[in-house]
Parts: sequence; C-alpha cells; structure tokens
Amino acid sequence: MKIIVTGGAGFIASHIVDKYVSLGHKVIVIDDLSTGFKKNVNKKAKFYKADIRNIQVIEKIFKKERPNVVNHHAAIAEVVKSLKNPAPTMDVNVLGTVNVLINFSKYGAPTGRKKLIFSSSGATYGGPKKIPADENTPIAPLSPYGLSKYLGEICIQFYAKNYGFDYLIFRYANIYGERQNPKGEAGVISIFTGLIKENKQPTIFGDGTKARDYVYIQDIVRANVLGLKNGKNEIINLGSSKKTTDQMIFDNIARSMNYKEKPIYAPFRKGETHKIALTGGKAKKIIGWQSKTKLSQGIQKTVKYIVFGNENSNKN
Repeated sequence: MKIIVTGGAGFIASHIVDKYVSLGHKVIVIDDLSTGFKKNVNKKAKFYKADIRNIQVIEKIFKKERPNVVNHHAAIAEVVKSLKNPAPTMDVNVLGTVNVLINFSKYGAPTGRKKLIFSSSGATYGGPKKIPADENTPIAPLSPYGLSKYLGEICIQFYAKNYGFDYLIFRYANIYGERQNPKGEAGVISIFTGLIKENKQPTIFGDGTKARDYVYIQDIVRANVLGLKNGKNEIINLGSSKKTTDQMIFDNIARSMNYKEKPIYAPFRKGETHKIALTGGKAKKIIGWQSKTKLSQGIQKTVKYIVFGNENSNKN
C-alpha cells in the first residue's frame, strides 16, 4: 500500500511512518521541517520537504505518487500561539488541509478505495461539562487551534462525500513519548523533563489541578495501523478516560529524576481547558483499540529518552 504521511518528520507522525515502513508499506513523507526534524524521517521512506499550503508543489507530489492512503498530521499544534496570532494556525490547519484534500481527490490511487486518516484533537470539545468526553460531546473550542481542527474535520467530510474516498478522524488526547520536543509549547511531560535535565524549575500554569488525559505514543501508532483497514467515515476519540493533573505529572517526573525542587506556579493561561479526558469506548468497538501503556511506564521511557537520548530507530 502506498501511503503519504504529512508531518512525517514530527513527533507523532514519524513513529507512525516507522511502523508503516516496518509493515512493508511504501511511505512518502511530506514535511516542511518547521517543527519536525529530518533525523526523525525513516531512511526507507521517500521524503519531500514541502509546505502543505504550496498549491503547485503538493499537486506535483500527489500527481506523481498517487497514494492509496493519506495520513494527515501536518499542523501547527500550539494553543497559546494560536491565541496570540491565529492566522498561521488557521492557514496551515484549514487551508493546508484543504490543499491536501483537493489533491488527494484528484490524484489518489487510480484503483481501489482510498482513505484519509486525520489527526484531530480533544481541543475541539473545549471545557466539557461531562468528563470523560465522548464523541457526542458538544463542540466548543476555546482556542483558534481547537477551532482549526474542527474546521479541518468538516472539510474532510465534505471532500470525502463529494469526491469518493473514506475518512477516519482521530480526536487525540494529550500524546507523549520519545521524540516529543522538550523545547516546544505542547507536551508537558517532555517540557518538564527537559527543564529538570538542565536543572531549571518547571512552570505549572495554574495551581496544579489542571488535568489532562495522557496517551503514550506507541498506543497512538497502533491506532493508526488499525485505522488502515478498520473504521469507515468515523470520528473516534483516542483517550484513556483518565484525568491526570499537572501536579501529578510533575511529582512523577521529579521522583524518577530525583529532583527535589518545587515547581514555579504561574497564572492559568487563556484558551486552555481546566480538565478534560476522552473516552476510548468507540475506538475499542470500531477499530479494536484501547490505551494500554500505564502512565508511569510511559513517563519512564520518555524521561530515559530525553535524559540519555538512547533510542534505536531508523534515522538519517
């Protein structure tokens, strides 16, 4: 199977690329390297450095490759930055997605059913009243980032219906693990670990009670493999249904790194929900998936990777 993975040099999608390659698929990566890293790209994958908003370049790639599947992960995924300057997030996450959809519609594989897998977000739900949120929870994003992901979903459903391909939309919880950038805005586990490694105090925004649902990267990879064959025209949460507070995350990492200092507490940031978790019931029913990795185990693996940098993977 020929698969285009957008954002395939980034944290989540590069792991997906590795797995697709190991399963024998022909994988093409499109990434502009604005947040991803060339070293993350599997050596057996074909790589195009390109911005998904570039109409001419993306058309040329799709016309040449004609994929059976598009796994679309390219995005700006920064809540706070999207509030300060929403235009780039909307541009990449909505118009960039439309550009991918137009070209998949025109230049998908000439035979067989085609499919698009999309990485959406639990941020579309905003601050749900009922936790864990299921797929019927009202859409109420608190940030342009959450809004952009929902608009991407709508665009996908429109093009799939009118141009003859299937879709599978995954609304991710907070994903963590190896290759997550500790210098980025998102990814509190990696950020805290990176700061402690440098003997700097991590900052908790709020009083420590802000809570998220954490899912380990390899569990997400498994969902993206199952999604190749299972789940037709579905929107599915990928969550553990469990809330974990910022304070609990800090305490767990501090113990594992023998760090004795307290965190810095700063004001709660606008646009971030206070508490959220996502159900995994529909995922189990439709594609046979559930979150399996215990948070403590996943944190240990992530800390080890950031502190020691010892990962056996295919890199350039």
